[in-house]
Amino acid sequence: MGTEGGPPSSDPSEMNVRALTAGIHEHLEATEQLPLDARTNRWLGEAQAVAADIATSDVSTTVAIDRAETVVDLLERAGDIDDPVARDHVATSLTLARELVERG
Repeated sequence: MGTEGGPPSSDPSEMNVRALTAGIHEHLEATEQLPLDARTNRWLGEAQAVAADIATSDVSTTVAIDRAETVVDLLERAGDIDDPVARDHVATSLTLARELVERG
């Protein structure tokens, strides 16, 4: 979280679990309408579904961390992403998910 009264931190190490899960989901959701090949789209779609589950459900931190590991695995399987906007969103999602996994 940011400083008291200030904006939320953009540093993943300072974000709480809820902010991390929301960020992962938000960035993956942003790739939904981008022109991606079918293979990449499949992996991102599966990662987005898991991210949506942890972002919109009241899950324990342990469950969120476990599912974040799944998101990392799925995103790593997506391979090279041609679209630069999608690539940036996926990179940010990976950073956030890895931060969450490191907390386990």
